[in-house]
Amino acid sequence: MRNLAEKWPAAPDWATAVLNKDSLGVRTLSGLSQLLVSGNLSAWSKASDLVGEGVGAGAVAGGGKYMVRIARDRVLAVGERPFPIAAGWHEGGFAVSIMDAGLHVFEIEGPGLAGLVARATTLDPQQASRSASVLFAGVNVLFYRFGHADRARLHVDRGFAPYLWEWLEQSSGL
Repeated sequence: MRNLAEKWPAAPDWATAVLNKDSLGVRTLSGLSQLLVSGNLSAWSKASDLVGEGVGAGAVAGGGKYMVRIARDRVLAVGERPFPIAAGWHEGGFAVSIMDAGLHVFEIEGPGLAGLVARATTLDPQQASRSASVLFAGVNVLFYRFGHADRARLHVDRGFAPYLWEWLEQSSGL
């Protein structure tokens, strides 16, 4: 049987991989706790002590734990520490799935972020939307700003992380 893996470039060592080009830097974030929450988000908020609807594309998140809005009844809870809520179905009407191993997180920072977003998406980089789910460089990601307007985070299915890294390497302006 042919080894089709030979066709693909090797994935970078995510622990050390960094891109610095022109006015942007890209790195991988590891160690974040990521929970996909579906269902009754009001009950989830009470159980988790996370309030609000979660940030959408272009909005700015911050702090040690926050929510990223995916859909009307779905958020990704992100934290620097594990959440004290078990995975599975909860009596309050919501389900929790651990996504730590399923989603790769890139952090992109620099004054050229708006130009990169303009090349990768159809979003207006100055506008926020209710959902952080966008098509970025041809793949579905969760996109939002973190801390300030010149820093963004992308959560992408782990299998697409090498492709997105290669796209970022080849993108002009990065």
